[in-house]
Amino acid sequence: MAPEQVDAPAAPPSALAVTPEPSSAVVPVRDTINSSLAVVDPVPSVRDELAAQLGGGSSPFASIEELGDRLTGAAPVVAVIGPSGADPTQLAAVAALVNRFPMVGCILVTEQVTTSLLQQALRAGVRDVVAIHSGPAVLAEAVQRVSASVEHAIVTVTAPGGTTAPNGPGPAHGPSEGHPDAAASGPPHRGSVVTVFSPKGGSGTSVVATSLAVALAERSTRPVCIVDADLQFGDVAVLLKLAPHHTIVDAVASIDRLDAAMLESLLVTHEPSGLRVLPAPLEPAYADQVGASDLVRILGILREICDYVVVDTPSYLNDVVLSILDESDSVELVAGLDIPSVKNLKVTLQTLRLLEVPEEKLHLVLNRADSKVKLDVAEVERALHFEARSQIPSDVVVPQSVNRGEPVVTHAPRSGVAKAITALADHYVAPRASRTRRRR
Repeated sequence: MAPEQVDAPAAPPSALAVTPEPSSAVVPVRDTINSSLAVVDPVPSVRDELAAQLGGGSSPFASIEELGDRLTGAAPVVAVIGPSGADPTQLAAVAALVNRFPMVGCILVTEQVTTSLLQQALRAGVRDVVAIHSGPAVLAEAVQRVSASVEHAIVTVTAPGGTTAPNGPGPAHGPSEGHPDAAASGPPHRGSVVTVFSPKGGSGTSVVATSLAVALAERSTRPVCIVDADLQFGDVAVLLKLAPHHTIVDAVASIDRLDAAMLESLLVTHEPSGLRVLPAPLEPAYADQVGASDLVRILGILREICDYVVVDTPSYLNDVVLSILDESDSVELVAGLDIPSVKNLKVTLQTLRLLEVPEEKLHLVLNRADSKVKLDVAEVERALHFEARSQIPSDVVVPQSVNRGEPVVTHAPRSGVAKAITALADHYVAPRASRTRRRR
């Protein structure tokens, strides 16, 4: 019989070699996951505090080695590791554990989350890092997210004799090659990458990118993500009023083992719209840690899980930006009604033509298109040999929405700016919806 992928089995407490003691407390976390739950720390009071935050239903272990000795390898396990796990020796033990048992998802709970510790933990195979004083809700969310990722990674294979056995981590999507249903399930999902770029700072690239991403998120049935690729001075998190715990630097720190589940755990959600966000580094010095190949790999993974991936970019061309433009399905080129902006965009278009970037994926967006500056839209279109796909008017609602940390499409949905950006989003949603109807 050919190998067959089935749903990951639920993990009862017996997935660990010990059974947790009954708890009279309400167990909200344990009731919402199918994985077994372990708490690891050599200090009993710390284990008790973590168990209390989880609401009970967990098995206590004094060390990572003890946990490894008691695992059966039969089902997914979420291990919540206390502050002692931040020690380099303990992180090495975590790395050995997850290499031996890929179905184990580790969460490190520490006194303080720093970028350095986060990088070390991710390299060791830890799925998430949470501050111990963040509260039960934050820890519960991390447990649920990691549980979902390790459950997804378990693949049960039917052996020739009719028996079943766990086969370690499976593919991120779809059946394996050679599976009889592979052809029926169709090709893996491939989302669209839409990059917003302007060669002149202050043209409104980030405002357009964030509002476009929110508009797409409100129209899509699948996740939509925005990546802040302005690695030195990215403003996407500020414009969406987010305080991210993870940034693109954390994704790059574990790029060799990065998969869809791990990348999803690093994204922050803009709750009003459901938009997923991969923020820029918190400090300009970290920008050098992100290379062109890293961005390409991250975008490739996001394509698997998102319908649309919007990329906000800095106002210059370098190898990172050029790689993003090459990877993009569409590029929205933003310009204002001023001579420097038009000149810079004209030079950019010449450069992109020399690099053989397909012209059909380039689109012109004129921002503040109704400004009375003795330069009209027709003149700009003639100078660039490009017809404007979108004309966004000037409006005081834009700085107001920026200062409120709210995208203009939700802050002032009836404004001319919001309507123009919404119409821009419809250029992407409408064709895809049309193709879906034809397939039916």
